Amino acid sequence: MPGTVPCLQADDDLLVLDKPPGLLCVPGRGPDKQDCLSARAQALWPDALIVHRLDQPTSGLVLMARGPHMQRALSKTFAERRVHKRYQAIVAGRPLADGTAADDGWSSITLPIAADWERRPLRVVNAQHGQPSLTRWRALAYDAAMDCTRLELEPVTGRTHQLRVHLAALGHPILGDMLYADAAVQALAPRLLLHACRLAFTHPLHGGWCAYTSTPAF
Repeated sequence: MPGTVPCLQADDDLLVLDKPPGLLCVPGRGPDKQDCLSARAQALWPDALIVHRLDQPTSGLVLMARGPHMQRALSKTFAERRVHKRYQAIVAGRPLADGTAADDGWSSITLPIAADWERRPLRVVNAQHGQPSLTRWRALAYDAAMDCTRLELEPVTGRTHQLRVHLAALGHPILGDMLYADAAVQALAPRLLLHACRLAFTHPLHGGWCAYTSTPAF
């Protein structure tokens, strides 16, 4: 239903919301971009504050704080990389594990990412000016008929568009990616097939372990 958003957790400290694809996390420019996750949340919880964001076409778990004190605490947890994030994506082709692969099947992408100032908001791999960036990935399933692979992804760093840029640079862009895939790969899906499926962290106030999961709709 328009104007609503699924909620996995709501208490005095935080909210865990399951953002649908195509919804902004915060308002954009213009009257047609005012409907967003934060506005929908604040209609129900007026003290709800953004801690992190997902790209508009990305679906999945978003954590919000209840009040400025919790926002500062959770923002620090994110900044110190103490939030464990996992995504699922479907990419073109069949990525093969390389020399970085561990015994558990995880491989790493370490390409530095920079803003592409002439084509904003795009990002680009840039060895000279890019920020260090690390994505871990492993294959979950390969679809031979479609020649595409379901991946589990862990962004260790949190650069803008990191997963999308890294996978495109690997030669396996995410299906439906209107920024980093070619027209043929864009046409394989009606939306970006990228979903934030897990968030886990130590609660900054009471120290308990918090973990939330969301199953992708693709």
